[in-house]
Amino acid sequence: MSKRVAILGSTGSIGQNALRVIAALGPEYEVVALTAHSRTDLLVAQVKQFKPAVVAITHPDFESECKSSLNGYSGQILCGPETLAEIVTREDVDIVLCAIVGAAGLPAVLAAAQAGKRLAIANKEPLVIAGELLTREAAASGAQILPIDSEHSAVFQALQAGRRQEVRRIVLTASGGPFLRTDRAKMEEATAKQALAHPTWRMGPKITIDSATMMNKALEIIEARWLFGLPVEQIDVLIHPESVVHSMVEFIDGSIIAQMGAPDMKTPIQYALTYPERRAGIAECLKLEEMGRLLFEPPDFERFPALSLGYRAAQEGGSAPVVFNAANEAAVAAFLENRIRFGRIIELIEQALEAHCPHKRLSLEALLETDSWARQFVQRRLECMNPV
Repeated sequence: MSKRVAILGSTGSIGQNALRVIAALGPEYEVVALTAHSRTDLLVAQVKQFKPAVVAITHPDFESECKSSLNGYSGQILCGPETLAEIVTREDVDIVLCAIVGAAGLPAVLAAAQAGKRLAIANKEPLVIAGELLTREAAASGAQILPIDSEHSAVFQALQAGRRQEVRRIVLTASGGPFLRTDRAKMEEATAKQALAHPTWRMGPKITIDSATMMNKALEIIEARWLFGLPVEQIDVLIHPESVVHSMVEFIDGSIIAQMGAPDMKTPIQYALTYPERRAGIAECLKLEEMGRLLFEPPDFERFPALSLGYRAAQEGGSAPVVFNAANEAAVAAFLENRIRFGRIIELIEQALEAHCPHKRLSLEALLETDSWARQFVQRRLECMNPV
């Protein structure tokens, strides 16, 4: 029997790689649904190749273009962000792969968890914003939550070597991004072009900027706390510039199990789809004989203050991670629009955390209200700031 997959965000880099993986896996995996926000040209090409039963465009301005471009398509065409939750709860969907940047996919992810689906999550926001709520709903329904980002996939794979109570700590590795050796003063004045020049990974602009600030690792700390059910004190970060060891688990007997591989997202995507099995893949194989030395070093919390803020938000829990994430999204967008300098990204996040009155309300409505508050706070601060 085939495994039927819905891909939310099929036109992004993760979505495109997921379709490459599914095509290589063969007829055992069927694409049932594809969604995109506005890239109708690529979505139409994907629909023609994979012939899903349903397709959705979430940006209302592109509804007519999508429908006219798909003239003759025999499947169902949906429009609007609210249709994502409808798609993930379909009876003909077994696996939901979420690759939507930001908080936009959260209602659909929660609906999939409540429906007992296998959730393959590529974006950090669902577990950062609603980790406690999401994991609680998944436990109640029997849904599986499997990570696609390389670090958490590595931890998930390494955890198969022992029992959860035997874990001493997990170690998330970080490349250090483009500013690993850059003086802090120079880094704070960096341009978008410099911040987007990641040394090892090719990713979308938002996550690439997060790597430059090390905000991505800060978000991963919060994500790991819920994904693996571990206290924050058992989650560490190490700088590993080569990006070969994707993360590690240290057990109480001193054994350290590391997952290694070439920096290619197709490997964690495939493992989330085929788990608990492994299949021959299309990702590049790592050639250890060509690697030379692998370096590890502790992160510099003064040059990368996002890490300290991430630990703080993870410790506080409740609404703090929501503010942390939303303020970052708004600040990164402002930086990419050349409205603020690089160093102000973290300043804005810290100001939002300081101004926020934390709460423990875990309903989706309360979390989204907090998300909106944080974005509005950043916008108000931007209006008061001097130009770049």
